[in-house]
Amino acid sequence: MTDSNPSPVAPAKRPPRAEPFSARLVAARALTPSVREMTFERTDDRALDFAPGQWVSLMIPQESGDLRRSYSIASAPGKTGRFDIAVTHVAAGPGSSSLHAMEVGTTLQAIGPSGLFTRDELDPAASLFVGTGTGITPFRSMIRAAFDAGSEPRLRLLIGVRREEDILYRAELEELSANHPSLDLFITLSQPPAGWNGRTGYVQNHLPELWQGLGDPSAQLYVCGLDRMVKTVRELARGDLGLDRKQVHQERYD
Repeated sequence: MTDSNPSPVAPAKRPPRAEPFSARLVAARALTPSVREMTFERTDDRALDFAPGQWVSLMIPQESGDLRRSYSIASAPGKTGRFDIAVTHVAAGPGSSSLHAMEVGTTLQAIGPSGLFTRDELDPAASLFVGTGTGITPFRSMIRAAFDAGSEPRLRLLIGVRREEDILYRAELEELSANHPSLDLFITLSQPPAGWNGRTGYVQNHLPELWQGLGDPSAQLYVCGLDRMVKTVRELARGDLGLDRKQVHQERYD
């Protein structure tokens, strides 16, 4: 690890508290063959106050009653009531099936924002983001929020997916990285196709190299994805890499 001046960390702020509200689906698009981005807007004309990294719960109508499902907000905070989520279609999953079939204009009930997995948009600390699948959605919010606020901390985003077609927001993230030298983007595939010249294997295989490349022992590590991956990365960070527990921030999906 190279010598450097430690990055200061912005003091933690209390995230906005959850409240019930009504939301209308105003746009939708396919991000990958199995993931649908959905843009909702509050119906009360109020802005949605949330911290980058928080999530919302949607009450999805079913014949047997509403299902409550939670999704990280993929968009950056703004002065509007709009927010993006990314929904993976789970075979035989009633909640995701309903959301993938939902038509623009549909209104449902929501509760949020919630969660403590947040990063202040003005935090100057260097950070390594590690996400798999839709686990990169809170990092899209954090990265865009920082740049929208004029902050340019040293950021590294490591994305892990099975196949190349599973990479969420690839073109957008590549453009952000090209326009902001402070952002480095890394992608690893566990099932790479023939001719793939990028990284391969699981995200934990690349963690030591990318962490050490930050050159800052006080940098922050943010991890989001399925429980097994998060646990593996956390143990590697706390063990082999020697990170303090306060440096490791995690959000797990069941």
